[in-house]
Amino acid sequence: MPSSAIPPRGDTTGTSQLPLSRVKRLIALDPDIAACSNPAAFLIALATESFIQHLSTSAHSVVRSERKPRKNIQYRDLAAAVARMDTLEFLSDVVPRTVTFKEVKAKKAREGKENGEAGLDAGQTTLGGKGFEAVVADSQNGRRESLQADDTENADDEDADPERQLQMESQGARTSFESEPKPKKGRTDDDGDVEMS
Repeated sequence: MPSSAIPPRGDTTGTSQLPLSRVKRLIALDPDIAACSNPAAFLIALATESFIQHLSTSAHSVVRSERKPRKNIQYRDLAAAVARMDTLEFLSDVVPRTVTFKEVKAKKAREGKENGEAGLDAGQTTLGGKGFEAVVADSQNGRRESLQADDTENADDEDADPERQLQMESQGARTSFESEPKPKKGRTDDDGDVEMS
């Protein structure tokens, strides 16, 4: 056999729809891959093309199965194809089904009722779902302590007054039921402003 009949061994020839330079750039972004040859990058580009073709064909079959088929493939078609086909199941985290805000809100309300956090009025929201937290000035020893809405005894009277509630909400977390703590008994010195000479 003449030596000219055997084709010389060389790089794989062919064309790819994806630009090979971008495929190489994406491969270079992976820290696990130190170097990638041109034939390997070409095969990755061809494999990516066939994967995109398989995914789009699956999504197109979802579109054709609808009552009123469309000409365009939308995200919801891709998500439905991923959910239906076992071969695309690995993409369920990457291409999840879309959920409306109304469904999410209803789900959170159901979970809140199961967890016992649905005691608040509809539309009223608080941080942490426990109720408001106020800082109360203790008149006996002059210290401030935190008061949970569930633990209030004297605060229930103030909560009934809507103006008082509005005032407390506008003051934020530094709310106190007394305007200023009273000084301790037996203390006579005045801590007011002093003129400097």
